[in-house]
Amino acid sequence: MIRFSLAARIFLWLAAYSWSSLAVATGAVEMELEPPVTRRLLSEGAKLAKHAFKPLDLWRAAGRYCKAASLGSTEAQYQLGMLYAFGQGVPQSRTLAASLFSLAAQQGHYQAQAMLETVHLSSSELPDCMTIAGHLPEKPKSYGLSAGDFIDLEKRISRLPTSKNWIVSLVKTMSPWYKIDPRLALSIISVESNFEPNAQSAKNAMGLMQLIPDTAERFNVTDAFNATQNIKGGLTYLRWLLARYEGDVALVAAGYNAGEGAVDRYHGVPPYPETQQYVTKVLSLYRHTKHMDGQK
Repeated sequence: MIRFSLAARIFLWLAAYSWSSLAVATGAVEMELEPPVTRRLLSEGAKLAKHAFKPLDLWRAAGRYCKAASLGSTEAQYQLGMLYAFGQGVPQSRTLAASLFSLAAQQGHYQAQAMLETVHLSSSELPDCMTIAGHLPEKPKSYGLSAGDFIDLEKRISRLPTSKNWIVSLVKTMSPWYKIDPRLALSIISVESNFEPNAQSAKNAMGLMQLIPDTAERFNVTDAFNATQNIKGGLTYLRWLLARYEGDVALVAAGYNAGEGAVDRYHGVPPYPETQQYVTKVLSLYRHTKHMDGQK
């Protein structure tokens, strides 16, 4: 946990309230000097950051700032540094905050220099989204699915052996308990295991919803090959992801496949071919980019 002195905490607290307005100190001047693309990103980031009680908005604000920062915006580097300093929308990191403040300070950003002196740390490490090409995919290609790309989930289910009908019934019964649309859970299971309770991957993902050992332990699943336990664990994780990403199915699917850490790191669906394909498959089955709140 990052610890600051009382004076530093007061400074940070006061600085936090400057996020909602870029027209502070040199901010107004710097905005006038910004190219149109970074000015737009900064404006969008500032608007999103105002919704301090909505984590996803802060997460998206970080995405805007990170993209602008990678394009050389000193104001964006400072604003992103503030988010990392407080752990708002991104994991708290004094190291990354110091790096961003240093970048901005070197280009004459007064507030960044003041923050750098407060943090008392020298670092050159930058967020992944500033160092990896093609970062910040707001929406994956799968959002552009045409009608011909959709797969008939009901037809796929109807072709299952009758010996697996109980799985579908169990999912339809349990899903509403977690306020999850059964179609989403069934889409995940279809892609994960094709309704095979004893499925096991090379990465040791187990059962119908392919829970890895860490996820099984996280959600109190003692026997991942027990269908009821497996579905319960998978639904609990889905509910957690749905709350975190406010029902954005692509982000939920990406989090389920690659982990929420990867989604947060890239501020969107990670640029992993496996995850991109996974999201496309789930969306093609579910047919909605927004969760339908348990309604069929």
